Amino acid sequence: MLTIKEFRELALSFDDSTEQPHFEKISFRVNKKIFATLNSSKCAASLKLTPVDQSVFCSFDSENIYPANGAWGKQGWTIFEFNKLKKELIEDALTLSYCNVAPKSLSLKYLK
Repeated sequence: MLTIKEFRELALSFDDSTEQPHFEKISFRVNKKIFATLNSSKCAASLKLTPVDQSVFCSFDSENIYPANGAWGKQGWTIFEFNKLKKELIEDALTLSYCNVAPKSLSLKYLK
């Protein structure tokens, strides 16, 4: 399981990532584009995945990983209730989310 503090530290560990308010949530951005939002009160994060990656992650645990409502979910935004999931799973998903949004020059460092 991952704490809110650990999630924040991980999100900010990526090159050029920043933290900014986003309505009632916290957003994490690279190059002014959001790659994750954090809902502290629900211990949940929304991550920008490709539809294929979204499908794969949702198949691991559909109760705690699921598409966001409406068009956001169809665009790949995926909710992770991270206090119920393994830390490594969140780390992998957050890395993919960052790489989906970051310029290639930054994301190449994190792709394996």
